[in-house]
Amino acid sequence: MTAQLSSGTAACPGCIAAPAEPARPVPEDVQIALSLPGIHCSACIANVERALNAHPGVEDARVNLTLKRAMIKAAAETHAADLIPVLERAGYEAHELDPGALSATQSDKAGRDLLMRLAVAGFASMNVMLLSVSVWSGATDATRDLFHWISAAIALPAIAFSAQPFFANAWSALRVKRLNMDVPIVLAILLALMTSLWETALSGEHAYFDAALTLTFFLLAGRYLDYRTRAAARSAAEELTALEVPRAIRLVDGAEEEVSVASLAVGDLIIVRPGGRMPVDGEIVSGKSELDRSLLTGETLPVFAEAGLAVCAGEVNLTGPLTIRTTAVGEDTSLHRMADLVAIAESGRSRYTSLADKAAKLYAPGVHILSALSFVGWYIYSGDIRTALNIAAAVLIITCPCALGLAVPAVTTAASGRLFRKGMLIKHSTALERLAEVDTVVFDKTGTLTSGTPELTNLEDHSRADLEIALALAEASSHPLSVSLAKSARDAGIKPARLEDVVEVPGYGTEGMYRGQPVRLGRAGWTGATEGDQTTAWLAVTGQSPVAFLFSDSLRPGAAEAVQAFRDGGKSVVLISGDTRGAVQTLADKLGIETWIAEALPQDKAAHVQDLSDRGHHVLMVGDGLNDTAALAAAHVSISPASALDAARVASDIVLLGNDLSPIADACDTAVKATKRIRENFRIATVYNIIAVPLAVAGFATPLIAALAMSTSSITVSLNALRLR
Repeated sequence: MTAQLSSGTAACPGCIAAPAEPARPVPEDVQIALSLPGIHCSACIANVERALNAHPGVEDARVNLTLKRAMIKAAAETHAADLIPVLERAGYEAHELDPGALSATQSDKAGRDLLMRLAVAGFASMNVMLLSVSVWSGATDATRDLFHWISAAIALPAIAFSAQPFFANAWSALRVKRLNMDVPIVLAILLALMTSLWETALSGEHAYFDAALTLTFFLLAGRYLDYRTRAAARSAAEELTALEVPRAIRLVDGAEEEVSVASLAVGDLIIVRPGGRMPVDGEIVSGKSELDRSLLTGETLPVFAEAGLAVCAGEVNLTGPLTIRTTAVGEDTSLHRMADLVAIAESGRSRYTSLADKAAKLYAPGVHILSALSFVGWYIYSGDIRTALNIAAAVLIITCPCALGLAVPAVTTAASGRLFRKGMLIKHSTALERLAEVDTVVFDKTGTLTSGTPELTNLEDHSRADLEIALALAEASSHPLSVSLAKSARDAGIKPARLEDVVEVPGYGTEGMYRGQPVRLGRAGWTGATEGDQTTAWLAVTGQSPVAFLFSDSLRPGAAEAVQAFRDGGKSVVLISGDTRGAVQTLADKLGIETWIAEALPQDKAAHVQDLSDRGHHVLMVGDGLNDTAALAAAHVSISPASALDAARVASDIVLLGNDLSPIADACDTAVKATKRIRENFRIATVYNIIAVPLAVAGFATPLIAALAMSTSSITVSLNALRLR
């Protein structure tokens, strides 16, 4: 049972835990970061800060309500473990923050930096506009020149500071002889400033310092809003990284020491106390507890844990202390590999991404050419260099391909985050795109539509000798029926017989030599038996008739809902299994699947999927076994449960983290919506340019109006992507 906080809410062990020590710790004090998932108002802030600041050794504590986070400056001897009980006594759940959360804090500095530059540009713009009022009202000669020079004194440093992001990005591109979206923006700002300084130096009537500042302000406003919408679509990779724990308690000669996870090696013993998150992959050596795997697998029920159970980084120990022997650390943990897969998928290049990149590459030189032609044309037409420069600047700004550049990544990030929260881990960059095209769904049976944990129902019907041979054969296989048989026999006190040359034949079963005679455990046809209507494994011993081990299996949660959702969506559903005809037909009838194939070998499954593909179908294959690997690879897109064998997970494009199959149908719907949003974003960007570019070239858009239009198009594309959430 989880402990209850004094506020009456249950402590959530699934909260984020624990950051690395600073690279260069300051001797006098340290920085401690705590996650506070239960705070929700200003009173909470006051209570937490009061409790922390009253604790000896704490010099200063500040709470960020938005991030639900406390940053504490404390003496070197003060640790997070000392402060967490203080907050729990005050009625607040607290967990030490990890590097993922701290990096999120760092990334938020970019938002604060943009906001500060936006504020400077806005303040300076308002002041210059006030000075411009007198000029617009008719000020002439020395008075007008004075106001222009004062405006210049305000505008130049303000733009130098506020427009720094544009200048830095443009210079980075030009330095390597490339063009990016910020180059035309910088050219437009510089054109406005140079024109204004020229006019002011020649005592001209018009200066555009107010326009340059306002242009900078609106461009920054668009950049900041785009940043906020991207932050809202936080990537699934960051969410996985946030589960990594950087410190652990290592056992050395019976003594405990707190060390960095980076210093752990395979074989080290560590202690994970109740409420702590697993920092490494490992195997339980001693202790009994329950594990919360919900954030990794979607399973809401705790899993019983005892010696011999394998654990993964990111799982939470609930009720009792556990001693773990490390089997993988750092980048080798399953959690880190999952985060890498998601990051690769989110940064990957789909067909739409490549299209957007190609368009943007053609766009950049096109923008400059069009701007130059506009300048030349208007100068020849009007003879006024100021008019020509203004129109050239407006064209540079309004044609910036920001919306086009955002069209795909904004949608991909939002869709990946949505599916991850529903328990779907996207491994391949084009999986979403392919998933949206699916019209046929092929399911494996055992371990996919069914729970994959069949129970032996007739153990007592067999002789001890047969059970000993069957146990020896079953322990050489990872097939769910073999695993179940082996467990039941072991629980009944059966010892395995001594066999030789035991091998597993994928799709058939396991065979070996017993006292010089061949023995087999597997499918009916392979062992010489006649199949029945129930899921069965047959044992064939030379000189005896094959004997049947009968099993019962239950549907996976959400299996019926997933099949029905696919059928309602107009997709064909096919069941392919290596099980007997009777067992497969019974399940197909139960789920309303009209097309089914029984006794399918691995090559049969792959051949059927390939045949469907050859006939023009886009096949989604859902399977989990070694005999599904070829079919998963042959399918248009494939999904494997997290419980699947490594080979199946490697072959699949998407991993289902939980036990519930219902998210699979939702994933298809999300993929269709994501593709629709991407196309909508392309249309938005296209329509925007069709309308805006001719207006700018025709002289109907000032640089200020161009900045507003460009920012609006970028924000519209980002907000459209967020509709997926």
